[in-house]
Amino acid sequence: MRLASFNVNSVRKRAPHILRFLARQQPDLLFLQELKCKTEEFPALELGASGYRMKAVGQQGGRNGVAVLAKPGVEFEVVAEALPGDDSDSQARYIEVSARGMNLAGIYLPNGNSGGDEGYAYKLRWMERLRLLARERLDSFTPYAVLGDFNVCPTALDLAPGALPPTDALVRPETRAAWRALENLGLTDALRALHPGERTYTYWDYGSAFERNAGLRIDHALLSAELAERLSAAVVDVDPRAEESPSDHTPLIVDIDD
Repeated sequence: MRLASFNVNSVRKRAPHILRFLARQQPDLLFLQELKCKTEEFPALELGASGYRMKAVGQQGGRNGVAVLAKPGVEFEVVAEALPGDDSDSQARYIEVSARGMNLAGIYLPNGNSGGDEGYAYKLRWMERLRLLARERLDSFTPYAVLGDFNVCPTALDLAPGALPPTDALVRPETRAAWRALENLGLTDALRALHPGERTYTYWDYGSAFERNAGLRIDHALLSAELAERLSAAVVDVDPRAEESPSDHTPLIVDIDD
């Protein structure tokens, strides 16, 4: 089964990029982040030309937003459209589906650099809520994966030298400790499992960052033990970032053997 994650930085602007990616890579399930539209504004008709079935969770005000697209023949059931643990949290950042005996979640984890101290505290609270839910899934022996934009550079290998100051929310010690708490549940970083020493990025800021390869690895796939044992490939597809008018992110692809 081929799983993919792609922060599109406005789904309506990047619909052509998504269609080209689907045609070229043929993922069974594609998780999108940063839709930047309300649910009813999601370009379902345009993306439907691919034959993929889809479910979007947008947000009023055109911020955040996540979605899942399923290849023809891949049936899925929506398990959750929000991350449990805070009924007052209205930000569209989590979708979870059940497909082929697995629970698969797509996330858009808060950046944490805006909103001052409270903005960063929200990021850490969100990560703790994710940890608690992941623990529930693992305790029930459900094959489980979390894919998406985590807004975390887990180690120094995951960002170009000098790309971020040590005070940035993506690299602060508390952020990395929260990431390790997820891994310590028994979740495996798919790309690092197969490419432990490779300096690979999934995000480059606009301007000259892509040409200079001054990037960040902030889009990840974390796999439960059952899925990690079946992991056969984990790659970053750089091609969409090199296209005209791209997202600042590029897709991550993970292959799980049946």
